[in-house]
Amino acid sequence: MDNLLSIVTFTPLIAAAILALFLRGDDAAAQRNAKWLALGATSFTFLVSLFILAGFDPQNPDFQFVEERAWLSTFTYKMGVDGISVLFVMLTTFLMPLVIAACWDVTHRVKDYMVALLVLEALMIGVFCALDLVLFYVFFEAGLIPMFLIIGIWGGANRIYAAFKFFLYTLLGSVLMLVAMIAMYLDAGTTDIPTLLSHQFSYAPLNVLGISVVGGMQTLLWLAFFASFAVKMPMWPVHTWLPDAHVQAPTAGSVVLAAILLKMGGYGFLRFSLPMFPVGSEVMGPLVLWLSAIAIVYTSLVAMMQQDMKKLIAYSSVAHMGYVTMGIFAANQQGVDGAIFQMISHGFVSGALFLCVGVIYDRMHTRDIDAYGGLVNRMPAYALVFMLFTMANVGLPGTSGFVGEFLTLMGVFQVNTWVALVATSGVILSAAYALWLYRRVVFGDLIKESLRSITDMTGRERAIFAPLIVATLLFGVYPSLITDIIGPSVANLVANYDIATADLVLGHDVASADH
Repeated sequence: MDNLLSIVTFTPLIAAAILALFLRGDDAAAQRNAKWLALGATSFTFLVSLFILAGFDPQNPDFQFVEERAWLSTFTYKMGVDGISVLFVMLTTFLMPLVIAACWDVTHRVKDYMVALLVLEALMIGVFCALDLVLFYVFFEAGLIPMFLIIGIWGGANRIYAAFKFFLYTLLGSVLMLVAMIAMYLDAGTTDIPTLLSHQFSYAPLNVLGISVVGGMQTLLWLAFFASFAVKMPMWPVHTWLPDAHVQAPTAGSVVLAAILLKMGGYGFLRFSLPMFPVGSEVMGPLVLWLSAIAIVYTSLVAMMQQDMKKLIAYSSVAHMGYVTMGIFAANQQGVDGAIFQMISHGFVSGALFLCVGVIYDRMHTRDIDAYGGLVNRMPAYALVFMLFTMANVGLPGTSGFVGEFLTLMGVFQVNTWVALVATSGVILSAAYALWLYRRVVFGDLIKESLRSITDMTGRERAIFAPLIVATLLFGVYPSLITDIIGPSVANLVANYDIATADLVLGHDVASADH
């Protein structure tokens, strides 16, 4: 089928339109119908995406399932996936039915909630499939709107503050990216991403406000994209919006935010920064490596100080994204493989951890760590599930969390031993805060009266966790399921990067004169 990517992208959007236009009322029956329609649409989207995965040729590093149509006169509607993006599409379609199922107890403006989640899914898939700069930017920025509404309408007490902070941080970062895209179009004469991947932007040194910019136009473009993607990841020190957004967001919003939305930053680095501005990446790479190492240590220490479970896991996410940016800008096979693996694994593990918090929050309506203790006595199944994902978050061998961190550190060690050494301390710190959280919530005697009547997980909750458990363990013991798919595309990316940067090292003066 020629239009699989469009079907996967727009099925949730069509379902959202049907919900918005044709479903009337807010009684129990209407709420139930809205949930079932959303669950059916996301499940159908996942089933169709399996055909994309089945028909995908991992040995071909080029874009596959390409669709192209005229759009906005000058620009084209162009979609396609390669080994890097196809797994992010699969991650999104895999998680969204679980997210919808996790919302089954929601009773406030249910139809609107389902519409927002469906629109968000369509826009997230579009980001990973877009092969045109304008199309990518539309999907990338439009995704802010449903997430803003999810936090602002269904969030906690300070939801308005958190929603606006999330929106303004990510929007301001993207303004510079838009300026860079216009500059790229004027320089290359096209917004076609595959064409831009082979276009060489000038790296002759430029004088800007009396400062000589090494890497010239490439470094300036790199910085503009970095402003957007670093906030999206988010990287230290522009990470402060994330803990607030997570704490105030409803459970479904936190899962989507941690598991999928943060990955757009890493995907952007892989799709734009590294291949299009290799010289800029080489010039700025050491800065990113050190920022990432600092992020891992600093946010891990901050996580150890938290009393709110969601905030602790949010800071943990920033630390884990530090491994991702480190691996990407190590710019070698192990580093980039590890970064992508870490993003996919983090999607399962962080999503599951926020669902774990949601399970007990639905029962007790508090996220304060001190409000719990001894849950293993009343919730043995929950204690087992929570332990598995805590271990995966720490990076225990046998779970998917280990593979990504190990590959990333291997890649970084080849580039900068000191950065690798500092980052490795994050493994110890993550064990400290994760096990501390688990011990205080799950172990000990059940002494709090409010917990004596708490019930273990329902069948629906167990069914939500089951596929996440399978994925975390399967990719932990059989990582080649992922690395075989991403390998050729990453090898192609790294080879092109090495050629471009070797030209910088060997013939910088000649190249500068030519440009």
